Order: sequence, then C-alpha cells, then structure tokens
Amino acid sequence: RERRSMLFDEHIVELTRYVEGLGARNPGWEFPYFDPLDGGPQADMLFLQEKPGPMTSPSRGGSGFISRDNDDRTAEAVFHFMKQAGIPRTRTIRWNVIPGWNGTTNTTTSELAAGIEELKNLIKLLPYARVVVLVGRKAQEAHLLLEEKGLHVFMSAHPGPQVRGPNRKMWDAIPLVWKDAFKKAEELQQSTVATRS
Repeated sequence: RERRSMLFDEHIVELTRYVEGLGARNPGWEFPYFDPLDGGPQADMLFLQEKPGPMTSPSRGGSGFISRDNDDRTAEAVFHFMKQAGIPRTRTIRWNVIPGWNGTTNTTTSELAAGIEELKNLIKLLPYARVVVLVGRKAQEAHLLLEEKGLHVFMSAHPGPQVRGPNRKMWDAIPLVWKDAFKKAEELQQSTVATRS
C-alpha cells in the first residue's frame, strides 16, 4: 500500500504512466509497476530480466511491482546479490525484456521480439542509464539493440532456482558480474563529473 501511494510521486510518475500505457495497449496482460524505492529515471544501471513472474501479479496475490522485495526466491536472490555487489538501490532500475505477465512463465519468439522492440520506448525514459545488465538468456537477446544505443552491456545468469541447482558455477558468478557492472557505472559517473568540472 505504501508503494502504491508513491506511484504518482514526481520521481516515478513518468514510469508509472508508461506502465499504464502498456496495459491500455495490451489487454489481457498484467504489467507490474517499477518499484518507487529503486532509482527510477535517475538510475544509471538498468537490470533487465526475462519476464515477470506470478508474484508480480495482483490477481495471483502478488505485489504488482517489479521489486527485489517480492515474496519469491528470485527476488530474494536479487536482494542479496545486489548487497554482495555493493550496488546502492538508488543507482538501479529493474525491468523485464518481456514486460508483462500473461499467466505463464513460458515465452514465445514473438513475445520476445515485441519486448525487445518495446525497449526502445523505455530507454527514452531513462536518460541517465549507462550500464545494462542482461539477466538470463532470453534477456540477453536484447544486447544488440542496447549496444547500438551506446549502453555498456553486461550479461549474467538468471538468479532463479532453475540456475542455482544445476548450474552452481553460473549462480555463484552472478554477483561478480554485477559488481563488474557497478565498477563500470562508477567509472562512467566519475568521468562525467570530471568532464563537467
């Protein structure tokens, strides 16, 4: 309830309207909101996962947000990996390449292609984004578009239970990749400050 009350605060309202526009254009899908406690349009690091899960869905008892505080194991892993990597929450914004929930975690080729195309609209709303971390194989399909936009792209495994069990080395590497991405974001930020001064 507290986060819903923040959705139209100045720092997040433009992204809230973006999400509501997605819902209006795509009836039958649920589009979770951006977490107002993350960095919003001021964030310089975009973490893109694959597709919202059921715990983002209010119709399934979920929060209605893409949030590291959701009640599921992937969100819990994201929360801890961000801490391990030392990344301040306000530097980040989280989203999914396929931005909506349609009752299944399965994805189709056409959904993925449409989601990548839709990223062009999102990037326009994130003027400070310099680094993108593509989280999971499907999200990594967006790398060419994001590199063409001049963003620094990093790729990590997905922090879900389907990786933790059978692919422990990939799981353990996730916070290391995220830490490298943050290091790049810090370098770019310091370079920008130096240029301005």
